[in-house]
Amino acid sequence: MTRRLRVGLSFLTVFGVLGISSILLEKRAGGKPTGVQAPLFEVEPLWPKPLPNHWVVGWTIGVSVDARDHIWLLHRASGLEPTEVNGSTNPPSASCCVPAPPVLEFDEAGNLIGHWGGPGEGYNWPEANHGITVDYKGNVWIGGNGRGTAPGQKPGGPRGEGAPIYYNDSMVLKFSQQGKLIMQIGKPGGSQGSSDTQNLGLPAKVFVDPKTNEAYVADGYGNRRVIVFDAETGKYKRHWGAYGHQPDDTNLGKYDPSAPPAQQFRNPVHCAELSHDGLLYVCDRVNDRIQVFKPDGTFVKEVFVAKNTLGEGAVFDIAFSSDPQQKYLYIADGSNNKVYVMLRDSLEILTSFGDGGRQPGQFYAVHSIATDSKGNIFTTETHRGQRLQKFNYKGVSAVTKQDQGTVWPKGK
Repeated sequence: MTRRLRVGLSFLTVFGVLGISSILLEKRAGGKPTGVQAPLFEVEPLWPKPLPNHWVVGWTIGVSVDARDHIWLLHRASGLEPTEVNGSTNPPSASCCVPAPPVLEFDEAGNLIGHWGGPGEGYNWPEANHGITVDYKGNVWIGGNGRGTAPGQKPGGPRGEGAPIYYNDSMVLKFSQQGKLIMQIGKPGGSQGSSDTQNLGLPAKVFVDPKTNEAYVADGYGNRRVIVFDAETGKYKRHWGAYGHQPDDTNLGKYDPSAPPAQQFRNPVHCAELSHDGLLYVCDRVNDRIQVFKPDGTFVKEVFVAKNTLGEGAVFDIAFSSDPQQKYLYIADGSNNKVYVMLRDSLEILTSFGDGGRQPGQFYAVHSIATDSKGNIFTTETHRGQRLQKFNYKGVSAVTKQDQGTVWPKGK
C-alpha cells in the first residue's frame, strides 16, 4: 500500500467517525427519550371561538372548570388600552371594540354560552377583580386586589399615624352561575391586616373543600396568609401564615434567592388548592415556592420552583391532573412564561412547556391554570397577554426534552 493511499484511507476513517458522531448528536438534539414519563400536551390554536358584539377581554385574571366541563373566565377591562375600546366612547370613536362582561362561560367547543358581572345592588364588586373558582356545588367565587383610596387619603398613602394601608378589595363574593349574589365575606376598606377574622386583604383566589364545605382563601396581595371560612355561612374558622406560623405583616423587603427561606409569605399569596387526599398547596409567588399543609394549617413540606426568579416570582397558580389520584401538579410560571409538570408526591419537576411570545402555545405572563375532566389544561395571561388558551392532553409518554418550548400540534 502506497503512502498516498494510506493517508487517504486515514482521512476517510476520520470523516466517517465524525459523520457518525454528527448524526448521533443530531438525533440527541432532536429529542432522545430520557426515561422520564409525563403527561404531554398540544395547544389547540383555534380555541376558543371569537366573541360576539365586538367584545374584547382585558387582563385575563382567572380561570376555572365546572362539573360540566364548562370553562369560566374572569377578566379585568381596566387593563385595556383606550384604542382597544374605541367603540365604548360617547360617541363611539370607531366601530370596534367594547369590553366584554367580566365573567364569561364557554362550553367544551369554545362557544360563549354565558356572561355577567360588574357592579350591582346588594354587593360590592371588586375594584380589581382577581381569581375565579366554580366550587363543587356550582357556585362562583371571585376575589379582588384593588387597593383604591380611602376617604381623605392621598393615593397610595396611609389613613393616619399607625393605621394600616387601605385595601378597597377586602372581600370575596359568592354568586350563582347566573350571576345572582349568594354571599359576601368582608367589606370594602375593612381590612385590619392578617389577624383580621372578618375581612380579607386583597384576596387572590378561593377553593372550596367538598368534604367539609370550607372555603380556603389565598389572602393574598395585602395580607400574608391562608384563611378558612364556612362556605355556607361565611363564619370564620382559622388562618395561618408560612410554615403554619402566625402571619406577620412586616415588610420582608426584596426576595433574595441566596438568603435563608423566608419565615413568612411574601405578597401575593396567590393560590391555595386542596387535593383529594387532603393536602393544601399554597402559591407563595414571589418567594418562588409551594408550601404544603394539612387542612388545619400544619406544615408538611415545601419546594422551590425556578428559585432564582426575581420580580413577580415563579409560582403563579397550580392545578391538579384529572386522574383520581391527582398524580401530577401543573404550575403556571408567569415570569418565565412556561407551565411545569411535576410529580405531586415527590414535587419533582418532570418537564415544562411554553415560551414567551404571542403565538398559540406561547405565553405573555401566564397567570391562572385549570384542568377539565379529560385532562386538558386551560391557561390565562395577564398584563398584555389578554387571552385564554387550551392545551389538549395527549396522554403520558416519554419526555424527550426537559423544556419542550411551544407545543404546537403535530402535522400542522
